[in-house]
Formats: sequence, structure tokens, C-alpha cells
Amino acid sequence: MLTDDYEEFTESQIKVLNRYVTNSSSHIFALRNLPEVIKGALFSRYSRSNLGLRSLLLKEFIANNEEAAFASIVGNFPIDERDQSSHDQTEAIKKAQAFYDRILDGYGDDSIGELGGAHLAIENISMLAAKLIEDCRIGGSPLEKSTRYIYFDQKVKGEYLFYREPILMTSAYRDRYIETCNMLFDTYSRLIPPMTALIEQRFPKDPLVSKAAYAAALRAKVLDCLRGLLPASTLTNMGLFGNGRFFESLLHKLHCQNLVELQDIGKRSYEELAKIIPSFVRRSEVNHRSHQSYSQFHEAMQTELRLIGEQHIPHCERAFQPGVKLIDYDRNAVVNIAAALMYSIGDKGLAELRHYCKHLSDEEIARILDAACNARENRRHKSPRALEHAEFTFEIVTDFGAYRDLHRHRILTQERQFLCCDYGFYTPSEILDTPYEDEYCHALAQAKEVFDLIAAELPEEAQYIVPMAYNIRWYFHINLRALQWLCELRSSPAGHPSYRYIAQAMARQVCDQFPQFERFFKFVDFEGYELGRLEQEQRKVEKQQYLIS
Repeated sequence: MLTDDYEEFTESQIKVLNRYVTNSSSHIFALRNLPEVIKGALFSRYSRSNLGLRSLLLKEFIANNEEAAFASIVGNFPIDERDQSSHDQTEAIKKAQAFYDRILDGYGDDSIGELGGAHLAIENISMLAAKLIEDCRIGGSPLEKSTRYIYFDQKVKGEYLFYREPILMTSAYRDRYIETCNMLFDTYSRLIPPMTALIEQRFPKDPLVSKAAYAAALRAKVLDCLRGLLPASTLTNMGLFGNGRFFESLLHKLHCQNLVELQDIGKRSYEELAKIIPSFVRRSEVNHRSHQSYSQFHEAMQTELRLIGEQHIPHCERAFQPGVKLIDYDRNAVVNIAAALMYSIGDKGLAELRHYCKHLSDEEIARILDAACNARENRRHKSPRALEHAEFTFEIVTDFGAYRDLHRHRILTQERQFLCCDYGFYTPSEILDTPYEDEYCHALAQAKEVFDLIAAELPEEAQYIVPMAYNIRWYFHINLRALQWLCELRSSPAGHPSYRYIAQAMARQVCDQFPQFERFFKFVDFEGYELGRLEQEQRKVEKQQYLIS
């Protein structure tokens, strides 16, 4: 049988291929029922072969069973018929690892690591650890347990779920640490019922809104108000999908961290990933020469930076003002974007187009910019890459809860400082001037006392006790296209008020500096919403009812 252009297979080969490809005759098809190590090796070999992928699979993997251990890894039957334990498959992968290592090393560079991946569950880790894992943004897709849909007041064997940091547990601060975390969880748990009643009284249910939608929106509102009491040690769960290159980089970084928890996550993650994608993560094993080299580089760099910092940082002024501040931008941003928009539709150089646009009238520049956005009907209509020619740097001081939400955006450069209690904390407007304000603020003040005590000796470990309401300082360096997406997404009515304010502030500040860019933020929602998730929850209920009917 001849495929669309050149491949010919026998009936028996087609029968075999149909287990592993979605189409044995078309020139477009997908792989299925194959472990990640085989898919990655197959694609890397594919880049250096004149064979089609299906022919390559038959010739060098299935037929080469002795070296590739294909049958042992994949099984001799279709996925729904084979009876093979995961242990047998793991052993087969180990046996054939030399073959796959040779393929991956011999037919590509580091980008080959992006051709295979894995799903990794990381459970019962601190929110502090989750943020470091999510620092590795490119190539990985994390999903974390939500503080607005899940109550965090559960106990297991009579204990709240927060991380007992080993160094703190063997220090003189052990009892104060545990007492403070328990106090924060107690306050969080105790305030849930009265805050629910208070918000329900303020925003009574509309008869036209379903009970399920109202209950979900009410719960989200209450938990949004109280999440600031949760310490950074609060245990969370993560689902993480990433390609091999992502995991290798993540493991290198985890192994080099000072915190015991992060080192342990790195060790355990390597052990599990090595069972399914060993060829992709082998260089991140702690004794591998590649990791040893990375570790030496990382330690030398950090040592040098600390020495330089100790010399210069004490002489720099320190600001404490919370909020969002645009601290840097390109004055030629408008011209650069206009030139980039015209670049792909003509035959002129970028430098020449920039020079030309500098002499255009405001009206002509406006026409060019309008052409790029007039047809946008919603925020999912993404603007052209020309908008990436304008870059902005923001410094943000806001609560750790808001940081957790905004930190997940990938296409930008960002960095944070250690968690601390130096910049004040966020009090939700719903708690202000209520009988519960004093209790909320007193709990946060008590946490600060203990943090200050621990941080004097153990500044990195002390981060675990910092409640989410306390402000953190970090920066965003971001282009206009990514900023447009961030501001339009994070200003939506369903969002938390803290990060909605940040998204709105960033959009306003850019438009103040460049009024010409206001047209690119037309789906930023500058309104305020009291029960923000209600409309979205109602739509969800209506959709479910429609599907049932």
C-alpha cells in the first residue's frame, strides 16, 4: 500500500503500524500507544533520516527489538489488550537505555529533549516550593491546588497541613514556628463561617441565579478574603507536565537549592522521572558530570554575587511603598511597532522602515496601529508579534497571594526577593470595619513577630512562616504583546481583586506614557465587582444544564 506520497507498506506492516499511528496512509498522522522515551528517540532519529517516520519505526525500532527492547517496553499487543506490569516496562527501558541514549545524543542537540515528556504529580509540598518549581516556565505546564475553591482548614491525624521544615524542627524556634502556623490556620478556619454569613448578608442571592452558582461564587469570595492568613508553608498539590529539556533544567536547579524541601523534591522527582524518561533526565542525576558542572557554576556565581551585593546593596536606598510602578520603557516604542507591523508585507529593511516611520504624522501612525487591532473581537484574538518590539519594566510590591497568580505567566522576565514581613500586608475591603478585622490583623502581626525572630538567624527558612497577605517585591520585564494578554486576562471580573488591580494599573501606566497603545488594551476590564465569580459560575451551571438536557 502506497501512502500519500512515497511510502509503501504490506498488509502485515499496516496491521502493526495501526497500533502506533493514527493513520497508515495519510502524510499527516499522530503517534499513539508509545512511551515518551520511544517517541523522543524516534523523532530525534527522524531528523537525520531520509525514511518516513512510519518506516523508521518499523525498521529501526520494531525490527531492531534486541537492542531497542521495543516489544518489552511497548508490549506485543494493542494498548487495551496487553497484560504487562509497569515494573516489566521500567526494566525493559533500563535495559535498552544505552540504545536510546545513543539515539538522543547522536541525532540532535539539547532541543531533542523537547520531543518527549512526562506528567508528574507533586503532592504535599509547600506553597513556597511550588513557586520555585513554577519559576521554570518554558516547556512546562503546572496546575496547582486553588486557594479559592478548596478549604485549607483540614486536619490529618489532628494536625493542620503545613510543612515542618527540618532545620526549623531541630532549632530553638521549633515550638514558636508550629504554634504560629497553627494560630494562622485556626484563625483562617474560625473566620470562614462568620465571613460567609457576612458576605451572604451583603450580597443576597438573586432569585434568578442558581443556588449552585451563588454558592460557588460566595465560597470563592470568602476564601479570597481569608487566603492571606495561610502561611507559605501551607501544603499544596501540583500536576506538572513538561518536556525532557524542562525537567532536566528543573532538576538541576532543585538539586542546587539551599532549602531541604527543594533538594528532596529534586531527588524524588528524578527517581520517578528516571522510570519513564530516563534518557531525558540522566544528565540531571546528582553524580552525573553534567550536573556536577552545573552545580559548580551555580555555586561560584551565587558566591560572587553575594560578595558583590554585600559591598554595594547597603549603600542603596530602600523604598517600602506598595503598588505598581513602571520604571523603564523604550521611548521609540511606537515607531518600532509601526515599522515591525509593515515589515512582513513589504521588501524594505527594518532599519529603513523605522527611519521612515519617524517622519510620519500622528494620523498615519494611528492608521498603522489601528490596522493591527481594529478586527479584534475578544482577548483571544492575539495581536501580531510586532507588538513585542515595545518592552516595559515594572516593579511590583503586593501580597504574596497576588504574586502566586501572576507569577505563572510565561512570556516575560521576572524575579522576586525572599518573602518577608517588611512591606506591610493586604487587608481585603470586605474585612475592613467589621468585627473580624482586629482578629485578622492581630494574627498577621503575631506572625511577623515570629518571622523577625527566625529571620535574624535563618532568613531563607523563615519564609515558610510568612502569611500570604504580606507584600512581596518583584519585577516584570515584559513586551507589549505579553502585557496585553496578561492585563486583559487578569482584569476579568472573575479574578481576585488584588491581581485585578495590578493588571489594571499596568495597563493604565503604559497608556499614560503611550496614549497610542490604549487601542491595544480594549478588553482590559477597569470595573470593580463585588461578587466577581457569580456571572462565570452561573454560565457554568447553565452550560451543564444544557448538556444534560
